Amino acid sequence: IKPHQELVMADSGGHPSTPVSTATRAAPPPANVAAMDLNQLLAEARTAMNEQRYLAPAGNNAFEFYLRVLEKEPGNKVASDALRETFPFAATSAEQAINSRDFGEAQRQIDLLAKADPANFTLTILRSKLDAQRKTLDKQQQLALDQEKAAQLAAQKAAADKLAADKLAEQQKAQLAEQQKTEQASAAQQPRQQAAANAPAAGGDNAAGTAGGSAAGATVAAVLVKGSPARYPTAAMRARQEGWVVVSFTVDPDGTTSDVKVIESQPRHVFDRAAMDAVERYRFNPAMKDGVAVSSVKQQRIEFKL
Repeated sequence: IKPHQELVMADSGGHPSTPVSTATRAAPPPANVAAMDLNQLLAEARTAMNEQRYLAPAGNNAFEFYLRVLEKEPGNKVASDALRETFPFAATSAEQAINSRDFGEAQRQIDLLAKADPANFTLTILRSKLDAQRKTLDKQQQLALDQEKAAQLAAQKAAADKLAADKLAEQQKAQLAEQQKTEQASAAQQPRQQAAANAPAAGGDNAAGTAGGSAAGATVAAVLVKGSPARYPTAAMRARQEGWVVVSFTVDPDGTTSDVKVIESQPRHVFDRAAMDAVERYRFNPAMKDGVAVSSVKQQRIEFKL
């Protein structure tokens, strides 16, 4: 029997040191392998070697054919030499399967290598690499799951925060509308009340003149014409805190607000800044005294509810 190296060189110029080619087309497994004799198995093994099918595909690779030869004839020199010489190149094939994360195929190839040389230290290295790649993939998959869960929770929280902010804005809008309605009604009453108070008891033309003069020089309170909902503090919204603030401020003759300060709040300091900012954006029809715009001091209670 020719030495293994000579057989390979004589068969299509193949050589076990040729790099593994991913473009090699895998042939279908030979029919009735179990019935083949030694020469047929060795021929199939040489063909597989020439085509660089060291460990794959399953059932049609050089290592399996050579191992069958050894089953039929333990100590067969051609098969033993071939397995020993090609072990490093077959190990490279197994490493490629590991790197491509084809873990099932990688495990099969490592097991096949172990049948050929169970004590070879390369097996320890390959098994360690396979275990490390599996752990890396597990970590990556867990990280992807954690990131997806965090994104879902963030989206849910953002939706809940928006809903709470919209609800607060509607509540404050309703409060401001009610306040504005009340103040406008009060302002409409004041000229008539002032005229009635100043009218002479005798009535007549003097009474009409007095009423006209009072209407022309009316004294009325400031009336809110443009409110502004307070923004819910982010920290309070996250903590699901509710509260209120009583704010004192001056309505200037031009209808703007100034000297805004907190009189009382619950809880303290949590909503103060948001309430003051809202009041600073208010716009009023200023208070009138004898027909002249004057400054006036007002108070406003602002509720913060989720």
